[in-house]
Amino acid sequence: MTIEYYQQHAQKFFSSTVNVDMDSLYLPFLKNIPAGGRILDAGCGSGRDSKAFLQKGYQVEAFDASPEMVNLASQYAEIPVVQMTFSDVDIAERFDGIWCCASLLHVSAEELPDVMNKLVRALKPGGIWYVSFKYGETERVKDGRHFTDLNEQRLDKLLASLTDIVLDSRWKTVDKRPDRDEMWLNAILQKKP
Repeated sequence: MTIEYYQQHAQKFFSSTVNVDMDSLYLPFLKNIPAGGRILDAGCGSGRDSKAFLQKGYQVEAFDASPEMVNLASQYAEIPVVQMTFSDVDIAERFDGIWCCASLLHVSAEELPDVMNKLVRALKPGGIWYVSFKYGETERVKDGRHFTDLNEQRLDKLLASLTDIVLDSRWKTVDKRPDRDEMWLNAILQKKP
């Protein structure tokens, strides 16, 4: 369902997100990642963040579930973006950082613990992980996309189910797109050394 939405609306989504200024969210994520470190942009959408990290000197790997978004992101970021889902992640201790900007929210609440444990495994010890979810406490379908919303309590419950991850910080922001006023819950997580 959600993949089909992005297949049908890929160009519109790309155009509405590719130029959004994300610098204020990059800062708390990148400050603990070594220069030239390896970052996974998981659910990369337009490729905007992959391109920004590349321009800052990081090594970047990226994936998205939608084949059409993979094509657009590959062209924009100028890297080979892989077409796969979160469930397909099968990597051990490869990344200094994982960036999940508005992507994990499309995973069902039931599947989130397993999916997130796969991503934990992909992080190096001490690695940094950014996640963001629409702020709330519901699981819903809107305009053909599935959303799992989180507030602080739901995030805490989810993190309790993960091994080797600690919460570094969390904060709320208003959507960065000029025509949106939704609230987001952002968090920086760290894998235990």
